[in-house]
Amino acid sequence: MKTTAEELRGVGLRVTAARVALLETVREGDHLDVEAIASGVRDRVGHVSLQAVYEALHALTAAGLVRRIEPAGSPARFEGRIGDNHHHVVCRSCGVVADVDCAVGEVPCLTASDAHGFMIDEAEVIYWGLCPDCSTARGS
Repeated sequence: MKTTAEELRGVGLRVTAARVALLETVREGDHLDVEAIASGVRDRVGHVSLQAVYEALHALTAAGLVRRIEPAGSPARFEGRIGDNHHHVVCRSCGVVADVDCAVGEVPCLTASDAHGFMIDEAEVIYWGLCPDCSTARGS
């Protein structure tokens, strides 16, 4: 298994302590926003600017090591689960996000009713509802 540093080198990125810490924070987290990622990086390596976190996230996302999702009305979130075209479910009340495996099991998961000539290679689906905690709170 490759180290985080080897993965960064493998996609042509310079290895820095902050990038290693950031990638590991994203992978250990659960759909973290930028503030939570910055906090996790600071816990690992000390001070790092928010701008440096944004720049590293951009580089890691462009390199395909991190996936960015942006549910409507929510800040961007980042995850380390990449390459499997999974989807997400988002709680309308508290904003918690969870992974949902592909409904069909093959990329691109959904066959468009009319692809308009596009060669579709990915589908992004976000399901919305209430998480179990928020459903329980509303029911009582």
